[in-house]
Amino acid sequence: MQTSEMKLDGNAIAGLLGEIFAVEMTSAQGTCASCGAVNEVGRVDVYIHAPGTVVRCPDCEQVLMRIVRGRGRYWLDLTGVRCLELAED
Repeated sequence: MQTSEMKLDGNAIAGLLGEIFAVEMTSAQGTCASCGAVNEVGRVDVYIHAPGTVVRCPDCEQVLMRIVRGRGRYWLDLTGVRCLELAED
């Protein structure tokens, strides 16, 4: 399978993020720690065919987040996100 065939947009992780956060996450604004681009989570590039979920910046392709779920736990690596802005309901 080619990389372009495996790439989804950020809406693919709406359910997963909804399990972790109590707010709508696809409209949250994330700032890339590498290039400084600001994108809605619904617009990022998502790869779910890895050991876990890998989220990349659509501008520079830097890894923003890694999310692994297993054994009743979640592991989140948000190293690539400089800032995450969430709207109140």
